[in-house]
Amino acid sequence: MGKKILMICGDFCEDYETMVPFQTLLAVGHTVHAVCPGKKAGDTIATAIHDFEGDQTYSEKRGHNFSLNASFDDIDPSSYDALLIPGGRGPEYLRLNDKVVAAVRHFFAANKPVAAVCHGAQLLAGARVLEGRKCSAYPACRHDVELAGGTYADIPIDQAVTDGNLVSAPAWPAHPAWLSQFLALLGTRISH
Repeated sequence: MGKKILMICGDFCEDYETMVPFQTLLAVGHTVHAVCPGKKAGDTIATAIHDFEGDQTYSEKRGHNFSLNASFDDIDPSSYDALLIPGGRGPEYLRLNDKVVAAVRHFFAANKPVAAVCHGAQLLAGARVLEGRKCSAYPACRHDVELAGGTYADIPIDQAVTDGNLVSAPAWPAHPAWLSQFLALLGTRISH
């Protein structure tokens, strides 16, 4: 039987880091509730496509309209088995929302699986759950991780790291490693 996963999004979360894990987790039998503060089931968020084109940082282009399938105001974090935090610009303002921060803290206090990618570490840092933990993120978030008492995992962009209940990765090129490690934390078995 699949797990029930909460995915907290914000406008301009990274397109691939939102769509790919959402669809992958559904495809393997999990229930995923995608929510955003101030929005209800059926509302959409704007996503952004980030690419690495040789500049000092990523480029950003408008992505898709991603449909939310649950209402943020109706969530009860204790009814979920795991948390997923996409990257992009969404985490920058999600960390300012007390209800979002409380939800993130619940998953760490209850030692439930948490997956964060790219700028998702900004939300973890804002929730003050990184003390003594190893966490990867987009390199520009290194100081967020370290100032929150975590150890920044400086790993290749296509890799992920697991520290206890937290699986983190630098960006969307890490999806195979990141999702594989998250599925392992969830106890998901895929056979061929």
